[in-house]
Parts: sequence; structure tokens; C-alpha cells
Amino acid sequence: MDSIKIFSPSSVANLSCGFDILGLCLETICDEMIIKKSNTPGLRISKIEGEELPMSIEKNVAGVAAKSYLDMYPTDIGIEIEINKKIKSGSGIGSSAASAVGAVFGINELLERKLKKIDLISHAINGEKIASGEAHADNIAPALFGGLSLIRDVKTLDIIRLPVPSELTVTIIHPKLVINTSHAREALSKQVPLKNMIKQTANIAGLISGLFLEDYDLISRSLNDEIIEKDRSLLIPEYFKLKSAALESGALGCGISGSGPSVYALSRSKITAESIAAGFKSVILKTGLDFDIYISKINLDGVKKI
Repeated sequence: MDSIKIFSPSSVANLSCGFDILGLCLETICDEMIIKKSNTPGLRISKIEGEELPMSIEKNVAGVAAKSYLDMYPTDIGIEIEINKKIKSGSGIGSSAASAVGAVFGINELLERKLKKIDLISHAINGEKIASGEAHADNIAPALFGGLSLIRDVKTLDIIRLPVPSELTVTIIHPKLVINTSHAREALSKQVPLKNMIKQTANIAGLISGLFLEDYDLISRSLNDEIIEKDRSLLIPEYFKLKSAALESGALGCGISGSGPSVYALSRSKITAESIAAGFKSVILKTGLDFDIYISKINLDGVKKI
């Protein structure tokens, strides 16, 4: 192959109670990337569409991830990366993760090295780190593997793929603001009351149990954030009105997607998801903000060749 085209999906991280350790993969929104062989040695980003982002390898998430991969698995073949950014930076739905994952997966496929996805994840995390300031995989893992991921330990790459109840549907509203992940992390409280930590760990355990049991009521009871939401909600206009609208429309739960400003809701059907979307729209229209709304099943495959 001289070139390959990649679908690299968006994702929802945290899932309310699972800060930095839970994430799911979306099928509706993606970055598209073309990875090409070149007669000129070295690694280059040759084209970026959709956003104004650095072309420098050292400053671009995809470039850093790709360089990390090629430092470990070098080649004499020149590599060029083209990026069509359909997932907006700072949107809270895994934009940087999609770029990082697409780059390492695409190069591995182009060079026909047949490494497993688990062997690629550390390189994608290296790319994600320059966007968020910290190494975490709650967007990287679902974008790479698909489905729902639990990151038990990012240092040892102890990542567990969780079951996906068949009826789960995701509604996303993206108010067109930009929230930088590293800045959103700075807004968080440095201390957590013990009672809140107890509630949060119970919610995580309940959510994971609900996924295994396909117990939607347990999933719903567990989709609550006792620690992060109160700080990050201040960055999102009318956040609690959006959440109330989703719950009134039948959502199992609603929360901040990643560091925001996107807000996600889980439901049991497309009909309910559409009702939630209408509720979101009725709230956000009053703010005067531009926005996008997406409805998606959970993508079970993750990044793939087109």
C-alpha cells in the first residue's frame, strides 16, 4: 500500500463518576486521516483541514504520537500525514485522542506491521499528553478499541473492555465554546471530602455492575458525579438546565463529556435520544450560542480503515 485512509472516532470520557478511568466510543463523529508513503525520508504532516493546528511534528498531537511509534519501530520509508479535523479541538469529545490514535493506527497499518492495538496505545497516550498536560487514556482507549473502556492503571496499561448493553444510545450537545483540557483540570478542587469519595466509588462500582447485568435502572442510579461536576459546570453555560432537560426527556443519566463544553446523555432508544436532543436544543437556543447535536450508538470497533 502507498496510502491508507483512517476513520478515527470521537469519544466520551469520565461518564460522570469515572474521572480519567471510563470512556466510550462514538460512531457518528470522527476525524479522517490519510497516511502516505513518501520518497522523502522522515515524518511530516502535509495537510490539515477543518482547523488551524500546528504542522510541526513536535507541537501536533498526531505528530507526537506518530514520532513516538516510529522511534520504537523505525522505518526508512518517508511518512506523510493528512488530517481532516471533523472533531473540533476543545470540544470535550476526544479530539486530540482521535488524532493520536488515527496516526499510530494508520502508520502501523500502512507499514503492515500487524502490531496489536494494545501495543499502539502508549504511543497514542504520548500524543494526548501534549494536549492535556497529563498521560491519561479515557479517550484514547475507547477510540482505539471501541466500546466501553475501564482504565484501571494507565502506567501499566491495565485496560479492561466493559460490556455494552445493546439498547444504550448517546446524545451529545456541543455548545461551540472551546475549553482547554489542561485549563479545565486546573479548575478542579485539590481536596475531596471523604463522604464524596465514598459515594463516587459506589457509583463507579454500580455503573460497572449495571453494564455487566444490563440493569438500566442501576446504570441510571450510578451515573452521578460527586466530585468533578460542581467545578466544571461553571465553565458550561446553562449546564444544569441542560441536564434537567435531558433527565425530564427520559435520559438514564447526563453529565459533562470529558472536560466539556459538550454534554452527554445516555438513554435506551433512538426515540428517547431524539427527545433528549430536542430538550437540549430548547435550552441552548436561549443562550444565543451556536451548537451541534449528535445522536450515536456506541461504536464497538474503534479506529478502522475506510
